[in-house]
Amino acid sequence: MNPYRIGLRRGLIELRQSFTNPGDLFNHLFWPVLMLVAMYFMRDATFGATGLGLGALALPSVLGLNVAAAMLTMSQHLTIDREDGTLLRAKATPHGMRGHLTGKLVLVGVGLIAELAIFLVPGLFIVPGLATGGVTAWLTVAWVALLGVVAALPLGAVLGSVLGSPRGQGLLQVPFLGLIGISGIFYPISALPEWVQWIAQAFPFYWLGLGMRSALLPDAAVAVEIGQSWRHLETVGVLGAWAVLGLLLAPVVLRRMARGESGSSVAGRRDRALQRVG
Repeated sequence: MNPYRIGLRRGLIELRQSFTNPGDLFNHLFWPVLMLVAMYFMRDATFGATGLGLGALALPSVLGLNVAAAMLTMSQHLTIDREDGTLLRAKATPHGMRGHLTGKLVLVGVGLIAELAIFLVPGLFIVPGLATGGVTAWLTVAWVALLGVVAALPLGAVLGSVLGSPRGQGLLQVPFLGLIGISGIFYPISALPEWVQWIAQAFPFYWLGLGMRSALLPDAAVAVEIGQSWRHLETVGVLGAWAVLGLLLAPVVLRRMARGESGSSVAGRRDRALQRVG
């Protein structure tokens, strides 16, 4: 268990640095604050003749989106560590890769919890119409978030292993934004064409939003969902399938990536980066 204890310690150190470094602190605050501003302007708008507030519908969905975004965060950390040689140093240390990945899981996971709190706590006061009085609501938030994290972080590790450099992260942004647009995050998915709904339901974004809406919205809000049901079993099934896929793929892809790391490959990436800067 020594590599995991070292990884935990490393993750906590990096987490402390992340929340004391001005640049990293800005990154932690930017997205939650931006979404809070959007929720403020949406708070009085309603969806059609239902009388349901768009802000109330969107806030839980954005909460689920933040969980899914941990996939990109994990991917970014791994590609940066590949380029600056951190992964190569970890590979050269006995059980270093295990400790390194454990540290990244702690860093991204605990950082995600902080970002969710930064967004959710003020949002509860800004947006009316949420149903947050019962213990069941918060238990649902907890299991949806936990299952979402288990699905997102291994997939992020896979993507970070496949991409060659941090600049390759731009390739993920377009499909990520596209899935946000069709997954019912800011507008009920039932208003979209049926074929678009089927595409959205194949990815975890929609199900994370649905699970959070089932926890934080009143029962009447289910009327705008597909089949007028919160579909908890389907949520567990889809998120669980993505989690299993990520957990199966991540060790294989990470081992292959680690075998390909060498001093010459790190030097080559560094030289290409310097040429682009020059």
